[in-house]
Amino acid sequence: DGRTYEVLAGNLEAQPRPRPSHGRTQALLAGELSGPFDRGRGGPGGWWLVIEPDVELDAHNIVAPDIAGWRRERMPVFTDERPIAVRPDWICEVVSPSNRRRDRGPKADLYQRVGVPHYWILDSEERTLEAFENRSAAWVRLGAWSDGDSARIPPFDAISLEVGGLFTPLA
Repeated sequence: DGRTYEVLAGNLEAQPRPRPSHGRTQALLAGELSGPFDRGRGGPGGWWLVIEPDVELDAHNIVAPDIAGWRRERMPVFTDERPIAVRPDWICEVVSPSNRRRDRGPKADLYQRVGVPHYWILDSEERTLEAFENRSAAWVRLGAWSDGDSARIPPFDAISLEVGGLFTPLA
């Protein structure tokens, strides 16, 4: 019906399907990370990276983050179960006008509460990437980067990301 669904705090939540620029940004970041981290080409490997997986964080929360990653030391065998019942080690949400508040508010709080170690927020309208690390039961902001910035951002700091290349080129 043109929407995606998640269960947050036991409530079924519907969101409109994302715009093409959202999907492109999502694909570009996944492409940058998959070679060195998922496939181990030109980087350390050791990760499973999945676009829009269904993840059961607890009995009342099933989410579909834009991109999620699991360290292979925690999930040695890739699972095809749905939803995935193992908490991700990294989540990235690509925000848009329809989901900005939810991704920065309730979902960020949920990810922190269940112990997701790393959370990135890509904003294709603002052309920014923000990174957070879960420390002592709180998100610590590691920084924000935008067009023209090259950054090494945990947990993928083994490579440098050209942040502006993650967004649709300006006309």
